[in-house]
Amino acid sequence: MSPSRITHLIGHSSWEGTAERTSEVFNPATGEVTGTLDLASRALVDEVVAKADEAAKVWGRTSIAKRTRVLFAFRQLLDERKGEIAKTIVAEHGKTYPDAVGEINRGLEVVEFACGIGQILKGGYNENVSTNVDAYSILQPLGVVGVISPFNFPAMVPLWFVPVAIAAGNAVVIKPSEKDPSAVNLIADLWREAGLPDGVMNVVHGDKEAVDALLENPTVKSISFVGSTPIAQYVYETGTKNGKRVQALGGAKNHMLVLPDADLDLAADAAVNAGYGAAGERCMAISVLLAVDTIADELVAKIKERTATLTTGEGNGEGVDMGPLVTGAHRDKVKGYIDAGESEGATLVIDGREGEWQGGSKDGFFLLPTLFDDVKPEMSIYTDEIFGPVLSVVRVHSFDEGLQLINDNPFGNGVTIFTNDGGAARRFQTEVQVGMVGINVPIPTPMSYHSFGGWKNSLFGDTHAHGMEGVHFFTKTKAVTQRWLDPSHGGLNLGFPQND
Repeated sequence: MSPSRITHLIGHSSWEGTAERTSEVFNPATGEVTGTLDLASRALVDEVVAKADEAAKVWGRTSIAKRTRVLFAFRQLLDERKGEIAKTIVAEHGKTYPDAVGEINRGLEVVEFACGIGQILKGGYNENVSTNVDAYSILQPLGVVGVISPFNFPAMVPLWFVPVAIAAGNAVVIKPSEKDPSAVNLIADLWREAGLPDGVMNVVHGDKEAVDALLENPTVKSISFVGSTPIAQYVYETGTKNGKRVQALGGAKNHMLVLPDADLDLAADAAVNAGYGAAGERCMAISVLLAVDTIADELVAKIKERTATLTTGEGNGEGVDMGPLVTGAHRDKVKGYIDAGESEGATLVIDGREGEWQGGSKDGFFLLPTLFDDVKPEMSIYTDEIFGPVLSVVRVHSFDEGLQLINDNPFGNGVTIFTNDGGAARRFQTEVQVGMVGINVPIPTPMSYHSFGGWKNSLFGDTHAHGMEGVHFFTKTKAVTQRWLDPSHGGLNLGFPQND
C-alpha cells in the first residue's frame, strides 16, 4: 500500500496545492512509511492566518448561545468517534488503544468545561462607583490564536487549548506534530460537522518554518505550546518579542518520593504505571523514584517483579501494556541513555534493550521497560529528560534529603509522595517547588476545571492550560465606566402628558 497524503485543513477544505517540501509519517510498530505529510511554507501559513482573521471577526460577535450549541454538538461527535481517532493515534504514535482512548477522554473533559462558557465569561459589575456612575468589566476574544502541539498526546493537548479558545470567540490555527498529524485533522473535521463556521478552526502541518511563521505573524495574538524545554524557551522568547501572549509548557523530570510508612504495594504499582505508561513518553511520567534507604530493597524488588510481567507490543494487540516509541531515532536516543547509565555505574536491574515484543515487526521502534537502581544525581539518566520507558531509583536517607533533591532540580512539572503520614504530606505539598503535586496519586494531572502547568523550566509564561487560567489566556478584559443622565436633568420625560 502506497503512503497516503496528509495535508492542511484551511477552514472546512483540504488544501489543494502542491507542497514544495514533505515529510514521512511512520507506523512505529512496523517501521513502515504510512503517510506523506505536506509541510507548510511561510506564505501558506500567512494565507491561513488571514482567513482565520476574517472568520474571527464574525465568530467573536456570535452569541454565546450559538457558540455553546456548537460546543455541545462537538462534544457529542467527539465522544461518538473517539474510537476512530484512537486507532489513528495507535497507528501513528504507537501507544496502546486503551491509552489512546484515555487521552481523548481527558480531552473531552476540557470540552465539557468549555460548554459552560456562558457562566465562565461573566464579568463583574459595580453600581454607583461614583454618584450615578456604574462600572463593569467584560471579557472579549483575542482574535486569531496559534497552537503548536506535541507528538506524545496528539489529541489531548490540542483539546486542552482549542475548545476553550473557540468557546471564548477566537479563531484557531494549529500546527500539530509532524510525527502523528492525522488525529488533529480528524478532530478539525468534527468541528465542521458540529456547525463551526468556515475558517474558525484551521490546521497547518509543518516544521520550524511553519512555527516561525506563526510566532512572527502580527495577526496571531497568542501562542500555546507544549514540548521540550529548549523549544518552549525559544517559542516563548520569539513569541513575546513579537508582541504575543505565550504559554509554553516545557519538559520535566518528575520525582516520586516513597517514605517508609507508605503502602509499598500501592507505591510499586504506581511507579510501574507512571514510569512505563505510554512508553514513558509523557511529560507527567515518573522517571525518578526516591526511595528512603530502609525500604529501598523491598520496593525495588516489588517494582522489578511487576515490570517483568509487562507485555510490550503493537498498540492494538490483545493484552499489550506498552507500545513502541514514536520514531527509530528517538528509540536509539533512549537506548543511548541506557548505555550511559550502565557505563556511569548505575545498577541495571532490568535491561529494556533485551527481550521480545508481541506483534509489529522486527523493524518496529520497540524498547522494553528498563529499571535502574543506585542512580546518582550527577548521572545523565537523572539529569536529563529521557522521555522513554526508563525508571531510575535514587536512594535517600530521609524525607528532607528527598525534598531537597526535588527542589534542586531545574524542572518543576509534576511530583508525588507516597506516605500514610498526613503531616509529612502536608509539609511536602507546602514546601515542594513543583507546580502539580500528587499525594498517593502517581500522575497528578489536574481536572479540566483546574489548570495544568508546572514551575521553573517546565513553564515559560505565567498562564497554565485550561481551567480559568486558560479562559483568561484566550480573552482580554475591558473595563467600562458609564453614566446615564436621569430624566430630571431635562432628558426624556416619562410622566403623564399635560396641556400647559
